[in-house]
Amino acid sequence: MTSIFQRAMGADFERLHPCIRQRFSVGLDSGEACVGHGVMDEVLHGRGWVRPFLALGASRNILLPRAGRKIPFTIENVPYRDSHGRETVTFVRTFRFPDGPRRFDATMIHSPGRGCVVDYLGTHQHLATDLHFSADPTGALIIRSGEHRFREGPLDTRVPALLAGDALVRETYDDAADRFRIEVRVTNRRFGFLFGYRGSFTAAYTPATAPGPGLRPVREEARA
Repeated sequence: MTSIFQRAMGADFERLHPCIRQRFSVGLDSGEACVGHGVMDEVLHGRGWVRPFLALGASRNILLPRAGRKIPFTIENVPYRDSHGRETVTFVRTFRFPDGPRRFDATMIHSPGRGCVVDYLGTHQHLATDLHFSADPTGALIIRSGEHRFREGPLDTRVPALLAGDALVRETYDDAADRFRIEVRVTNRRFGFLFGYRGSFTAAYTPATAPGPGLRPVREEARA
């Protein structure tokens, strides 16, 4: 019984904290979905020139155009089989800013051909990013982004490194507080920090059913 994340990590999966293993065991085999509720202590973005790009991405639920502190947060991880027959897990993150909610949507598959998890970003899966998962010595989960690819109709192109955002995610489990803690930073090799957030949340597990309205992307990309 393995999830897409177990398949990507192999034996390294067993080095994760048990609560993180449970969260990333969500899948069709486990028959479970996971919903997390918490607060992001900080949501940050880079210099002013970054904001138009974040706003453009936000039109398709990619990235966040707002900054703030103590922002209520929900993450919904629901497994399903997509229209191309692939096991998929939603990563729909909702940030409830004072002026209204903002979403950062992703759906993930395991690609044996690429040897990693592929993260499709946004409502239309135009951007596909390789994600590399590992466990650090403390049992934390580390996720690093790799190559980015843009797909629209016949267009299939690699995003140049100078234009891409490099993501680094660290998720831990705080036994004393009985909460997950997460820190996300997205940077550009030339321009530096783009955006990020850090905070904590609790998780609840329910039997997996078909994703509710708005959780599946509008368009599902066949190319990994």
